[in-house]
Amino acid sequence: MKTLGLLGGLSWRSTAEYYRLLNEGARSRLGSQHSAKIILYSFDFQEMTDLKKNNDWQAVTKTLTHAALALENAGAQALMICSNTMHRVAADVRAQLTVPIIDIVDATAQAVVASGCRRPILLGTLYTLTSGIFSERLKENHKIDTMMPDESARKQIHQMIYSELCNGEIRPRSKQHLLSICQALYAKGADGVILGCTELTLILTAEDFDMPVFDTTKIHASAALDLAIM
Repeated sequence: MKTLGLLGGLSWRSTAEYYRLLNEGARSRLGSQHSAKIILYSFDFQEMTDLKKNNDWQAVTKTLTHAALALENAGAQALMICSNTMHRVAADVRAQLTVPIIDIVDATAQAVVASGCRRPILLGTLYTLTSGIFSERLKENHKIDTMMPDESARKQIHQMIYSELCNGEIRPRSKQHLLSICQALYAKGADGVILGCTELTLILTAEDFDMPVFDTTKIHASAALDLAIM
């Protein structure tokens, strides 16, 4: 089994979910008392949040690269950036490494294509929705059009992610609001939902919808196990 290096703490609550999924997945695939081989670098989320708020993506790249190299030097054989938003700079970080980064967007795109969905809803932070890391790559590489909430709803979701989910607050009212946003887009022709923020797995599940759901956290963890267990 290969050793996975996790760039986590983005936020730590979703990183804890990654840790659970990877270890449960390793045992499910290998049996007995097997668990995943993991090296974790956990950031101070506030420091990273401040860099994003200041739109200092150069500093974000430098900070992630420093941590990624530390994981590589510690023996990680493949890396995971445990955040959709931070994949905005994944290519630049990858260019400095000799080990692969398991890309959350590529893994999710494969799942969307395999499902046959052509117009999935994309939920996530404002950083993710405005960067095009999902929408542009799905369009250019797979001819898939993502549907996004309107500007007001995007801001509400962004605020909910940072002020509630990242703090461990799961509010039924917020969940219903998310579902109503998706229902409105479903009425306009959406045929799936991409949970494009690793915290959204804490509040939404496949059972909440009558259409395919692409939980990027679970998809990412599964892709990592595919590589680690060969």
